[in-house]
Amino acid sequence: MEQLPEFLLADSSEHLEAIFVIHTTFPRFVINLQNDEIEWWESFTAEDKEIATQEVAHWIEQATQFYDQQISSYE
Repeated sequence: MEQLPEFLLADSSEHLEAIFVIHTTFPRFVINLQNDEIEWWESFTAEDKEIATQEVAHWIEQATQFYDQQISSYE
């Protein structure tokens, strides 16, 4: 199987207004860009958790840029 892209777009029939981006590499997470809520798919050590906390803004920015690039390709 080919390696997954770093980011994937997802939608949900349960949350029609939500815009989900999935980050497939460490740290794996799903972010709802509508409200910036993150669902982590990792178990963090104390050190990992500290690093993740410092990097959250960076990952939100990356996910948002990915979404913007994908949407602009459809326009």
